[in-house]
Amino acid sequence: MASIDARIAALKAELATLEAELPPPVSPLAPAGFPELPVIAGVRFATAAAGVKYAGRVDVMLAELCEGTQMAGVFTRSTTRAAPVLRCEEALAAHTESPDKTGKFAILVNSGNANAFTGGRGFETVDALREAVAKALDCPAEKVFTSSTGVIGEPLDHGRIANTLDGLKATLDPASSASAARAIMTTDTFPKGASATVDLGGVPVRIAGFAKGSGMIAPDMATMLVYIFTDAKISQSVLQKMLWLENASTFNCITVDGDTSTSDTLLLAATGQADMPVIDDFADPRARAFRAALQRLMRDLAQQVARDGEGATKLIEVRVTGANADGPAHRIAMSIANSPLVKTAVAGEDPNWGRVVMAVGKAGERADRDRLTIKFGDILVAENGWVAPSYTEEAGATYMKQSEIVISVDIGLDSGKATVWTCDLTHQYITINADYRS
Repeated sequence: MASIDARIAALKAELATLEAELPPPVSPLAPAGFPELPVIAGVRFATAAAGVKYAGRVDVMLAELCEGTQMAGVFTRSTTRAAPVLRCEEALAAHTESPDKTGKFAILVNSGNANAFTGGRGFETVDALREAVAKALDCPAEKVFTSSTGVIGEPLDHGRIANTLDGLKATLDPASSASAARAIMTTDTFPKGASATVDLGGVPVRIAGFAKGSGMIAPDMATMLVYIFTDAKISQSVLQKMLWLENASTFNCITVDGDTSTSDTLLLAATGQADMPVIDDFADPRARAFRAALQRLMRDLAQQVARDGEGATKLIEVRVTGANADGPAHRIAMSIANSPLVKTAVAGEDPNWGRVVMAVGKAGERADRDRLTIKFGDILVAENGWVAPSYTEEAGATYMKQSEIVISVDIGLDSGKATVWTCDLTHQYITINADYRS
């Protein structure tokens, strides 16, 4: 009997291992497929399987950027941010202070281990990898940006990643952005990519980017891991200002679970390979055109992250108008989007508008119950502090069966407005995160 029990236990363990190595089912909110991203002159990608967490899984991405590239970035403001983030902040500060055009840039990303809360060893790991990449690509170590994503609190074996660098260098390819997007995934169920083309003074300029993120999503100045590339010729100061501003209305307007990561990093690289005069004035009309295209791409990627929220079955757009300013409107919208009660009601297809009222009230911003107007899609649900005479529970329940839900709230005070995106909260979110380290 003991031998049978042991055999059953061994089979269960083997099954658990196999299940852990299988990719999660693709989110029902996922796009039809990964888009065909344009080649960005001056950028090459390569991927490898280093065995950071799982054997045989592609988990390392290397991007090489040509001389003359200008780099911009925003990062998590978490007070427990990881060593790779802190080193990236230092590198970007040095580049901002002296945006020289000599030497290539490189970006090295691994999934499976966040290299966060690993003490001094975390910095040693980052520094060793920067030196190894610099040697492999013949670029300055201070121009190597690294990111790590995955489990927090476990030392990262940088040797496994360093051992892949010769192979990565040999396979660098400007057309490998799709595989690069897949290499940085953790609990993501699909790779996220977007692109845009914009005419700048008669010169076609390309922008392409990819992101990862599914859980621990409540960005604070950045989000998950996002890498965007363009062949535009833009000064570092203008590029940084554009990224800072557009991030506010895109990545900082999504949430999955209200938890800000220790590793959030968003980098934007302009290789300057387009045949155009440099944009070095933020008031340049070309800067406005580029910003508009960049904003569309960033919003697309941000919404893809919300669509891939862990366990998500519904995308929720929260629109708040009539607040006393845009800042309060944003905080009210995030209060609604982060409410477990609102999110579970949507998951259960329950049009429980009372929970929306609750979330408005807890935001800590000016609001008057008797001035509130609430809509689900185009359905007027409540007004003047009470349920609307025209509203029926049947109409609300029918609307909640849709895969994309819009919750609109007018505060009735002034002209402040904000829009944010989130997803529902299902049993699967608990399942994923209860077993995340196993």
